[in-house]
Amino acid sequence: MKFMKLGTRPDTFYTEEATRTVTSDTPPDLILRINNINYFLHKLQFSLLPKCGLLQQLCPMDDGEITIDLHDIPGGEEAFELCAKYCYGITINFSAYNFLPAFCAAKFLRMTEAVEKGNFVMKLEAFFHSCILEGWKDSIITLKSTSKLPEWSESPEIAKRCIDSIVQKILTPPPKVTWSYTYTRPGYDKKHRQSVPRDWWTEDISDLDIDQFRFIIVAVRDMLPSQLIGEALHVYASRWLPDMTRTRTIGSTASQPEEITVKNRRILEAIVSMIPAERGSLSISFLLRLLSLGNYLGSSPLSKTELVRRSSQQLDEATVSDLLFPSYSASDQHLYDVELVRAVLESFWVLWRRQPPGSSEKGESMRSVRKVGKLIDSYLQVISKDVNMPVWKVVSLAECLPDIARPLHDDLYKAINIYLKQEHPDLSKDDKKSLCRILDCQKLSPEVRAHAVKNERLPLRTVVQVLFFDQEKTAKGATTPHTSNRGKETLAAREDQGKQKLSPEIGFPGADDRTISVPETSTMDHPGIMQPDMKLPRELERKLVMREMEEGVESSEKAKDVAAQERSQRSMLDPHKIGKRTGKLDRGHNKGRER
Repeated sequence: MKFMKLGTRPDTFYTEEATRTVTSDTPPDLILRINNINYFLHKLQFSLLPKCGLLQQLCPMDDGEITIDLHDIPGGEEAFELCAKYCYGITINFSAYNFLPAFCAAKFLRMTEAVEKGNFVMKLEAFFHSCILEGWKDSIITLKSTSKLPEWSESPEIAKRCIDSIVQKILTPPPKVTWSYTYTRPGYDKKHRQSVPRDWWTEDISDLDIDQFRFIIVAVRDMLPSQLIGEALHVYASRWLPDMTRTRTIGSTASQPEEITVKNRRILEAIVSMIPAERGSLSISFLLRLLSLGNYLGSSPLSKTELVRRSSQQLDEATVSDLLFPSYSASDQHLYDVELVRAVLESFWVLWRRQPPGSSEKGESMRSVRKVGKLIDSYLQVISKDVNMPVWKVVSLAECLPDIARPLHDDLYKAINIYLKQEHPDLSKDDKKSLCRILDCQKLSPEVRAHAVKNERLPLRTVVQVLFFDQEKTAKGATTPHTSNRGKETLAAREDQGKQKLSPEIGFPGADDRTISVPETSTMDHPGIMQPDMKLPRELERKLVMREMEEGVESSEKAKDVAAQERSQRSMLDPHKIGKRTGKLDRGHNKGRER
């Protein structure tokens, strides 16, 4: 930073109560009142009036003591005192910090060349052009100070010159940067630097207010890479916007003053308006953070819609931690903002469907879709641990993924199991059915199917479906006795668990012999039983209906009738009878083929 020194006399101003007086043998004959301070000065002894055209107009030289009010002087009493010390020849040092107040006050007092040759305004202008505009940080500090004097006519012109100087330096190639700058990023050693980083300027201009920052970004964004502009926006947002991404605040912005909320909202919306059009100029984690903060601050629908669209373009780059934002709604008792994730996910599919025909089935596009599917299922596993997360929100988000994004349902099963097991053990029967209805048992791996068969928390219908498709897949792969034995062992283990009341969803309560019997005969011998496009066998469907009826029966008489029906249906599931019926099915199936 550069300085300018004027004057040679020592400072003789002293304070007594609310007055400032200059030590002198001559009594003061001029009283200037500025805000709450009274200055007792001299008209002619130290050339105060000869240097100030305004004072010459307000107080003729031949009058006695006079009092003048100067409450509207720009910069207040501090700026005026700099001008007064210049007139008295007292030593003063000027820098970018006090240049603008002194300059505006001198212009106000008309300390120009028209009043006296080599006057104060001329000296300050020379310092501005030769020192401040030539420096990097000097220009930024001076530009920042103009926001405190917006009403003064000279401020806009000074601000424009400072912005031009800053823009010129930003556009300088990094190897030619020779001035000092601030760069405190982790891992960067400025003392032993090998080269100047491309974003060397972003941290310094983040000290400016949002309007000045916008002027600079607008001036350089068409001449610099979009990633550099995005980095500048990221640094500025980190400097000024609150980091609320890991803090839950009930009631939105009620906990902070309204003026702070308005200021932050204005900054956020300005940043959104400056985001470059190119994808990847900002990271997905930063875009999602802005969206979450926009919800917290109550930003305009236009800004939030733009952030949703931008985020959806890069959703496949996100991680689960990028999606874990707190819910700021006073009506939500759960921790996470699921609606934010859902809005971005729905926008992702809208953009994906707009792709040209055929492109959605190729390479990179399909990898992106599968990554998003994996991401959402992993996110479901996290939010399922929230004890207050309603089941309909989990189901709604899970259903946002189309079948093409979820080739396997293993991760979805894990999320359902977490929801049922850890935090929601007392879930109602209807909620369990609603939750498990989104699960496709045909898309479970053998390991997950084995776990699901033993899972006591799953509804009976889901367990039976898993059993059915597990046997179907086992039958298809039973090319050796080993695989056939594996299917028999799985069924035998399942029946033992029903007898031991390990899985009450499969066995009917009240009788150990009321478990579902599945024939041990290999389905490869009777292919008519299980075709890939078949639904559950009719006997199992009837069994499920009776199971559900039995659960809803309250009177003992009706319970006996249901038990009688169950025993009648159980005889239909006898392995030997099923084997006979299977043969008939085979013959009927072969006749259909002959036709």
